[in-house]
Amino acid sequence: MAPDRRYVARSADGARTVLMSLPAPGADPGRWAAEARWANQLTQPGFWPVAQVGGTAAFPWHATPYRPVLPLTAAIAAHGGPLPEESVRVIGAALAEALASAHVLGVSHGGVSPATVLLTAYGPLLACLGATRIAALHDPAARAAAPEGTPHAELPGLDRGCVAPEQFAGQAVDPPGDVYALGAVLAYVATGHTVPEQVEIPAGLRTVITACLARVPGERPEPVRVMQELAPGAAYGTHVERSEPMSLPGRVVAALSEQAARVLAMEMPAKVR
Repeated sequence: MAPDRRYVARSADGARTVLMSLPAPGADPGRWAAEARWANQLTQPGFWPVAQVGGTAAFPWHATPYRPVLPLTAAIAAHGGPLPEESVRVIGAALAEALASAHVLGVSHGGVSPATVLLTAYGPLLACLGATRIAALHDPAARAAAPEGTPHAELPGLDRGCVAPEQFAGQAVDPPGDVYALGAVLAYVATGHTVPEQVEIPAGLRTVITACLARVPGERPEPVRVMQELAPGAAYGTHVERSEPMSLPGRVVAALSEQAARVLAMEMPAKVR
């Protein structure tokens, strides 16, 4: 299940098209809204921007200007299976760099999973909702909605395969937990599963993915190290907010293009007279 429901919406005059998100069924709307308000202030590279928040206490929403985007789950489906190793490396290096930039500021995402990684033609972006630790520190509503010790694995929308072992016991979200989730996401892109058998993981990716999925938090690599393993020799700061489209499999590119074409062709409903 995705951590939120996403819809393409257009303003009444047709001038603006946005991607609008609502809480997933079963989610706490208060917690969701508090995290959306905090995410609205986050401008970290590699994170999906939350440009506008609104709604009511029972029916919150947030929106951002539309661009063609596929959750990793949809990208895998469009491709018909796991992506090539080259694509896994490019996507993983960008995600690792985004997490490294966030961790420097004390931001732990806390919800990295295939459904929260949104793939654009220029690379992946992390949907911001799920950044529970920093939100709880800065927003009283988020702190009330997600008290310390809440079992992280029980939150709606999280892929249990992406939840670090220590978080099943209610430990606070932290950078090593994000690295574990990153490893699970890389495993998913490379094999189609967040919890694969080791032999399923391509040999060239096995070492870095296995290290990320270490059960002991202190044994997991820092995100910068993951980036360096996936993209040897590449300079820090070159993976997110790319100026040129990234290399993606043809079917994934076609799915992004088809989505864009459908959105452009959307007909506005006739105005009520």
